[in-house]
Amino acid sequence: MKHNRILSTVSIIGLAALIIMLIFTSPTEIGPFGVLLFFTTIYIVSFGIMTLIMRSFIKLALRRNTFRGKDYLYSAVMAFCPIMLLMARSFGAVDLWTISLIFIFLFLAEFLVYKRI
Repeated sequence: MKHNRILSTVSIIGLAALIIMLIFTSPTEIGPFGVLLFFTTIYIVSFGIMTLIMRSFIKLALRRNTFRGKDYLYSAVMAFCPIMLLMARSFGAVDLWTISLIFIFLFLAEFLVYKRI
């Protein structure tokens, strides 16, 4: 239960920082460190959202009340998908081939988590 509060708090703080960053800055004036901070906050927010989705999926579909450490790893891998899509969008290469490669990468990473841990 303690992990839920920490993750929710960090995700809300990350969302607030992301909104402030989007309102008050532009990519040209923020610099390389700001771009790194932007992608990091997007990952933090998407990790919180994916954990919430994963938690509800486990409760509804698997009928399990416990959220294991492995489930956090599954959520962490899934949270990287918006980052990859945004990076592909910034390169101007969002097409069916790119999206299929991203999903293949996610499948392989999830399979690695399943087999290793």
